[in-house]
Amino acid sequence: MENLVLYRKYRPRSFGEVVNQSHIIKTLTNAIVLGKTAHAYLFTGPRGTGKTTVARILAKAVNCPSTSSGHSYEPCNKCDNCEEINAGRSLDLIEIDAASNRGIDEIRELREGIKFSPTRLKYKVFIIDEVHMLTREAFNALLKTLEEPPKHAIFILATTEIHKMPQTIISRCQRFDFHKLILPDLVERLKFIAKEEKIKIDQAALELIALNADGGVRDAESLLGQVMAMEDKEITLEEVQTILGTVDISAVVSMVDFIVKKDAAGAIVFINKIAEEGYDLSQFAKSLINYFRKMMILKTAAESQINEFKNLVAPEFTQEQLKNILEQGQKFSATDLIKLVRLFIDAENQIKSAVFPQLPLELVIVEILENKRT
Repeated sequence: MENLVLYRKYRPRSFGEVVNQSHIIKTLTNAIVLGKTAHAYLFTGPRGTGKTTVARILAKAVNCPSTSSGHSYEPCNKCDNCEEINAGRSLDLIEIDAASNRGIDEIRELREGIKFSPTRLKYKVFIIDEVHMLTREAFNALLKTLEEPPKHAIFILATTEIHKMPQTIISRCQRFDFHKLILPDLVERLKFIAKEEKIKIDQAALELIALNADGGVRDAESLLGQVMAMEDKEITLEEVQTILGTVDISAVVSMVDFIVKKDAAGAIVFINKIAEEGYDLSQFAKSLINYFRKMMILKTAAESQINEFKNLVAPEFTQEQLKNILEQGQKFSATDLIKLVRLFIDAENQIKSAVFPQLPLELVIVEILENKRT
């Protein structure tokens, strides 16, 4: 059997397998059952949230004999049409990556090809990924096609940057906004894959992988694959931290404690210590930004709202971690937290190009602590 990376191996093949996009799935499946599918869709949202996956499932569903009766919306994944699309062999499913095929010539070629009827399927489906990358001339050519699409064609445009899309294109499509996955759903997805792969992995390790994926299924599955490449059948939190170059939340808490105590020397020693241990300082900066963001939001909550806000911004926190961040938050004003978040964002951006990766973090510490002494 072909050795596939995890996100390909476990890519959903039916609507029921898609996680956390129920608002989109419900609308699409209703349209399939009622026979009211549109000729142009626009899927927008962060990378790795399932836009292309849902586009392929939709391409199967509109062409599968089992859905044509109106009693089912799920592709059967058994007929010739479904199998051809699953295997990437269908001549009637045309996928274009606009990042590398962004010019007028490619769209003209598409417009010529669209005139011909499908080879085997009922519909020719055109999936244009990262469609916002098209040139202005290419957009104008695409617009003409979307204004008068042939009955046998369906367009599915996918983008991570909706703000770069011309309004004329948006207005001619049914728009669907894909959401990032919340942490518990992402952890459950990783747990399912680990079980299928017969890998034992700590809950805390799964949560760390999910946190680093920032709500993207594909990123989470890629990170899990990276961890599983050790061929260790029992994976611990410490191993995941080492592989991903991440720092445990306890290190972030320690760093914040140095800032609370106004201990600039201790903070700088700590930064250099974790740098020597091989941790990714860019990731550490991101973790600090995330922590101070949580602190800032929790600080705005009334006492009766704390649990609600915790579920919103820090569902992974234990009660002890929540108590700790609330206590630390009392030592900072809202102005302090805004300044800290901005300084660490700047530091994170500078780390990759800095002569010494720890220098941008050291500068933040000196600016916020040493300057207060003068």
